[in-house]
Amino acid sequence: MTTTLSTATTEFEKKDRCGDLDHRPRVLLGKMGLDGHDRGVKVIARALRDSGVHVIYSGLWQTPRSLAISARDEDCDVIAASMMSNSHLVLGPRLIGALKDLGRADMPVYMGGILPQEDIQTLLASGVAKCFTTGTGLLDIVDAVRGSVKPKKPALDGVPGVTPEAQLARDISLIHAGKTIRPAASRKRPQRVIGITGSPGAGKSTLVAQLVGEYTRRAQERPELGRCAVIAFDPMSPITGGALLGDRLRVDFNTLDQNVFYRSLAISGEDYHALPEIVELIGGCAGTGLKPFTTVFIETVGAGQNETRIRSFVDRTAVVLTPGMGDAVQMDKAGILEIADVFVCNKADHPGENELVRDLRDIAGRRPIVETIATRGQGVPELLDTLLG
Repeated sequence: MTTTLSTATTEFEKKDRCGDLDHRPRVLLGKMGLDGHDRGVKVIARALRDSGVHVIYSGLWQTPRSLAISARDEDCDVIAASMMSNSHLVLGPRLIGALKDLGRADMPVYMGGILPQEDIQTLLASGVAKCFTTGTGLLDIVDAVRGSVKPKKPALDGVPGVTPEAQLARDISLIHAGKTIRPAASRKRPQRVIGITGSPGAGKSTLVAQLVGEYTRRAQERPELGRCAVIAFDPMSPITGGALLGDRLRVDFNTLDQNVFYRSLAISGEDYHALPEIVELIGGCAGTGLKPFTTVFIETVGAGQNETRIRSFVDRTAVVLTPGMGDAVQMDKAGILEIADVFVCNKADHPGENELVRDLRDIAGRRPIVETIATRGQGVPELLDTLLG
């Protein structure tokens, strides 16, 4: 999707425009092809969030299949695909086909950007639900996303070729919203549930992306590891109820494909009311001829000193810290550091890392301390060994 950028986001009124709907719209914003620019899509993401929409941004250079996997696992109401690389006539139909292959042929696709007028009818005939050309207003895009919302039925039985992962995604949506799910939904707690928490900007999302990549590589050689899943929580706006769910863009689904189930959820504060049931639903999902989910990583909202509830829901908790977080007095304060089973000193290439590790050693006792540079993958194998051990 593309819009005229002369309308600054600061001029866009923050207002809940979705509170009257059956549920808050979940829209996946995706950039397929080789387009390396995302300024326009970020403007749209903020406008949708500021209208009460839950926006999942999957990042640049997505393939039709990776975009379809993300939309299916996020149980989106609509995909909004932005095109600027003159490949819309090829990638649009491929995205429609990928959704069909992955069990969500019913999910509408909106396409926007630099779309020649003469190609629009061809795109609509291929299955694209709506097309938007350059200059489309932000409120027009909000209205279109609003129009995609329909009540979520507990079962996707009417969808051709529905997969277990697609049904799992729907079950998670309903249970998170406090609604009834299918009585036949299988439940089983996975072998491992691991919490990843820490302050905003500590690099949790990048670290989780590296962990699931390393986990998947190992599982190819050790089938008993099974598959892993991620539940990533982000904050919900107290003003509009909207949310920007951008953690999954760190994960390379072009490579990992369906080996990782990744779900983003918006919450207020530490509201993990549905997490135990969500974890059991993931553990009970057999998958489409693939290995079961045996390990679940829970990534929390950026946490402060008193945000410690995640410990009650997981088997092990890793607290991610970075250099410059504070002196030894801060270390001694009660709160988040007390819940750690593993300390992760991320951004270990930054100044102050030695001091951070020294201060941690004073309070860690026998708890392990692992140094990582998540952006390079350094220390990630060692961290995974520690978490799985």
